[in-house]
Amino acid sequence: MERNVIAVLTGLIFCAMLCVRFAHAADIEGVRVEDRITLPGGAPLVLNGAGVRHKLAFMKLYVGALYLPMKKANVEEILKDAGAKRIAMFVLADEITARDLVASLNNSLAANHIPLELALIEARLRQLNEMMIGVGALKKGASVTLSYEPATGTHIRINSEEKLVIKGEDFFRAMLKIWIGDKPVDGRLRDAMLGGAGGMKLF
Repeated sequence: MERNVIAVLTGLIFCAMLCVRFAHAADIEGVRVEDRITLPGGAPLVLNGAGVRHKLAFMKLYVGALYLPMKKANVEEILKDAGAKRIAMFVLADEITARDLVASLNNSLAANHIPLELALIEARLRQLNEMMIGVGALKKGASVTLSYEPATGTHIRINSEEKLVIKGEDFFRAMLKIWIGDKPVDGRLRDAMLGGAGGMKLF
């Protein structure tokens, strides 16, 4: 009898441990999105929200995720926070050409900034555009991350390989507006990144 009780308790503890472990990840369209990450520079971040970037309402391009030092739903608070952050993209489409991605990002930047604001980041944006075009195309399963680390700037990595570092908190703030600005690249993805309905499913 005692052995049976111990066996049951052991099983319950094991199940509880599994639940805790898998509560630290989300599944979106088969992509595992970690609930907590640590940037290479050492900053710990939590998943603020994640969802799918759609094109023409039905085509799924990538899973987008926003990581912050702590969860926030207010866009102005997020933009004013000068701390570490990350935008992560996980490609769902068979292929996204770098030129298409660059065009999409630039169009959204233009929609969320006045010309004077864009002029201030123009040279740095050109660096990003040239690097991305040099990549050629992103295949299904590829990842792109833009990680802002206050001491060094925005680190752009493709499949975890660092490609470029761009200085200035203003640059990353401008990039953030692509996804959470007044005229985001995808309204549903914006809502998801801000912690709304985004189809996140805990493992």
